[in-house]
Amino acid sequence: MSRNAKIAVGGVAVGLILLIWLPWWVALLIVVGVPAAAYLTLDPSQRRRLRRVTRKEIGR
Repeated sequence: MSRNAKIAVGGVAVGLILLIWLPWWVALLIVVGVPAAAYLTLDPSQRRRLRRVTRKEIGR
């Protein structure tokens, strides 16, 4: 299993645990808010690089 697949599986597991443990709207805020906050902390050059890599992988 690749590194990205392991991260995805871990994220799904954490999301399911949060849905059981917290109200659904709090879990949704966490699941959406953490990646958004991480993206906003990147420099503009890092954001451009991330978008370029993502588009290149989509085109495969």
